[in-house]
Amino acid sequence: MKSRVKSVSKKPAVKRMYDSTSRREGAEATRQAILTASRAIFTEKGYAGTTMPAIALSAGIALDTVYASVGKKPALFALLVETAISGTDVAIPAAERDYVRAIRAEPAPARKLAIYAAALRRIQERIAPLFRVLQEAAPLDPALGQMWNGIAERRAKNMRLLAQELAATGQLRRGLSVEMAADILWSMNSPEYYLLLVEQRGWKPEALEHWLSEAWCRLLLEKAE
Repeated sequence: MKSRVKSVSKKPAVKRMYDSTSRREGAEATRQAILTASRAIFTEKGYAGTTMPAIALSAGIALDTVYASVGKKPALFALLVETAISGTDVAIPAAERDYVRAIRAEPAPARKLAIYAAALRRIQERIAPLFRVLQEAAPLDPALGQMWNGIAERRAKNMRLLAQELAATGQLRRGLSVEMAADILWSMNSPEYYLLLVEQRGWKPEALEHWLSEAWCRLLLEKAE
């Protein structure tokens, strides 16, 4: 008599769900730790004195992971600069920044300038220490000088957009071209200007913010509001 073998039906294997959210959050935390550690070391040791192993050690992350996350030292420093400008953990195009949207939505030219002066103070508090590092390193690495020249040119284009915003209100000072207004804004929103007054002359950042807002109104507008 043949024995009957009861067939056992196999249940389909349950696919393990891939937690992309956790992976993404982990990657962001790693990136933030690298940025925090590298900013502290760059500003303390300078560009030449900063090493990627030291950054990895300070961040508590494997060196290979640092390279995979942010690239080599020049790329990491460029990322630090861009995130300092944006004020976030990622670089954000100028048109998408909150203060730029606020400037465009504000009809009064004096208020536009006040909004920008406040945003600029926050930007300079982040970017000026890195600019000091860059000043020392640029002669040793032409790529860094080219990077900063590119940022300066980008600032010039953005200031032309702001000058056009002011001109569109009809209150740009008589005899002042959009190009000249843009150059005035560009020269006074530079890290060099910030460092001269805040670090060398001891101005408070808040005092510089108010000065810029008032000075721009006097220099650029037909009638300060």
